[in-house]
Amino acid sequence: MSEHSWMPSSPCGGRCIPRSPESIRRFGVVVRAVSALFAIGLLPLLILIGLFWPRVRRGAATIGARLLLAAVGIGLRVEDLRSDREASRTRNGSLMVAGHISWTDILVLTAIRPARFVARADLVDWPVLGLLARSMKVIPIDRGKLRALPGAVDQVSATLREGGTVIVFPEGTTWCGLAYGSFRPAMFQAAIDTETWVQPVRLRYVDTVGDRTTTSTCFVGDETIGKSIGRIFRLKGIVAEVALVAPQAPGHDRRDLARRCEDSVRADDVHDRHLHPIIERAGIDPKATPVHS
Repeated sequence: MSEHSWMPSSPCGGRCIPRSPESIRRFGVVVRAVSALFAIGLLPLLILIGLFWPRVRRGAATIGARLLLAAVGIGLRVEDLRSDREASRTRNGSLMVAGHISWTDILVLTAIRPARFVARADLVDWPVLGLLARSMKVIPIDRGKLRALPGAVDQVSATLREGGTVIVFPEGTTWCGLAYGSFRPAMFQAAIDTETWVQPVRLRYVDTVGDRTTTSTCFVGDETIGKSIGRIFRLKGIVAEVALVAPQAPGHDRRDLARRCEDSVRADDVHDRHLHPIIERAGIDPKATPVHS
């Protein structure tokens, strides 16, 4: 049960995860494990480089994220749908927003553009990802403490005023990738206060073997981070597809801004209850992502 009415919740859980996804052979798992250990060994060095040479911290974070993403076995495809003029609006910093599916979202988006994240407060204590989070100076937020929200918004505003980029997952919690929640407006206030453009990002995970959007990477329900890492480690043919779409002007109404960004991120989604039974069971808005084409 939520501790307060604002606290986001998701009906997604273990039943959303495919029972028998395509998996790699044992040798492939060993190769990934070795690659992961190599990447983990480099993380402290990259963090140290960032401490002594702040100007190269962003590049170090990108390298670390790409190494970990490759070690996990997730490919990356990026499509920039913006015009040159649109892209220029976020060149000197922006508030980036995307739907939230998994802890791997952090690796995917950092591999594209290093930035500060607004993330769950206990992320810094997680294995491996905690190191990356600390190097990126994650802005922690405790979803169970509503009074902590204004302070997190202030930290986002301060970073935006300095010309930095902050990545936010406005759903506030993870969904499976076939169903999703609404964008909460709170963090969008930082963009309005600092007159910063918002960069919506479309993110989905594709099973290239089955040629369709997959829920196999989702981190939902009661699954632990360790179990999730072990499961994703064995997946075969998974690619994260990212599309950068036209930025949204901050305007003066955070709810309107949140709605515009959500519409932009979900523009290609197909409304079909049959794509995902949880939509029918939960009685939520029938928004489900399409079979990949």
